[in-house]
Amino acid sequence: MMDTPLLSICIPSYNRPEELYRLLKSIDIKANDKVEIVICEDYAPRREEVRQQVNKFKLESNYKICYHENEKLGGGGYDRNLRQCIRQASGKWIMFMGDDDMFVSDTMDDYLLFLEKHPQLGYVLRSYQAIHMDGQVEQFKYYEDTRFFEPGFQAYVELFRKSVFVSGFACQRKYAVGSLTDRFDGSLLYQLYIMAEICMVHPSAYYGIPITQSIDGGIPYFGSSDAEKDLYTPGTVTVDNSINFMKNFFVITSFLDQKYKIHSTEYIQRDISKYAYPVLSIQRKKGRKVFFQYHRRLKELGIAITLYYYIYFVALFLFNEKICDGIIRGLKKILGKTPKL
Repeated sequence: MMDTPLLSICIPSYNRPEELYRLLKSIDIKANDKVEIVICEDYAPRREEVRQQVNKFKLESNYKICYHENEKLGGGGYDRNLRQCIRQASGKWIMFMGDDDMFVSDTMDDYLLFLEKHPQLGYVLRSYQAIHMDGQVEQFKYYEDTRFFEPGFQAYVELFRKSVFVSGFACQRKYAVGSLTDRFDGSLLYQLYIMAEICMVHPSAYYGIPITQSIDGGIPYFGSSDAEKDLYTPGTVTVDNSINFMKNFFVITSFLDQKYKIHSTEYIQRDISKYAYPVLSIQRKKGRKVFFQYHRRLKELGIAITLYYYIYFVALFLFNEKICDGIIRGLKKILGKTPKL
């Protein structure tokens, strides 16, 4: 076993014992001496069940496993738990994983070789895939192949929106430690702040082979902690939930604009607008009236500013998210990647 693991797989856990076990079983790294698994349980009602599943996995595997239970009653919240994972980890690199997501089989050993080959990097954006309720697989590939970025403004704004999905988010731990702050607690986007700080001063990369996957159908627990209770409603995704989530993108970018004397917010607003389909479609199920009101609130946030946004809005308004989802997935399958708009 290496004294310092190459990679710490960091899992912030909350109330999903079965899903957590499913994630752990999906870890199929042959070079298991290069990794450790760090699980931080955030005082959820099903803590005892989570502990049992972790202990079960310990008996079944040869991985080094660090299991930590947070002491704050009611949980400290998602962003705080990400920081706890960073503190508990000992690897050169850390990789966040949502406890209801999974790894793609037979991909991680090559990924570890990539990290070893490029020690100069501070952050690596992953491609990933989504497994939908109907069994269809949607690929999220942002470039034709692996790509490298010089440090600075362009890397930060280019990778910001693409780094929202947390599973597979990887950076060097020593740089993440330098970005520990409670300033963005409740945002559910703390990893974006870490990414931005690292990419401003260190080289970064995009890894072109999907290594993680999201699984549709999970219950969202955001809003269960004190830091989140005024922003999110657990168990559902309300319009207010979506609006508060989007607002926090610009809380982070505004802070960075002031710190570095740059103008990233307007750039990122436009980038989000061009790729706003998932932002819009998440509220289409509630009917046209609610959907139109949601659109008006997004407009107030400065997101409704591109032709692409209005194409998505009109298509979703006239039809529904199921039809539009099928069209979007079909286009991506034909192109082999997310189109550059």
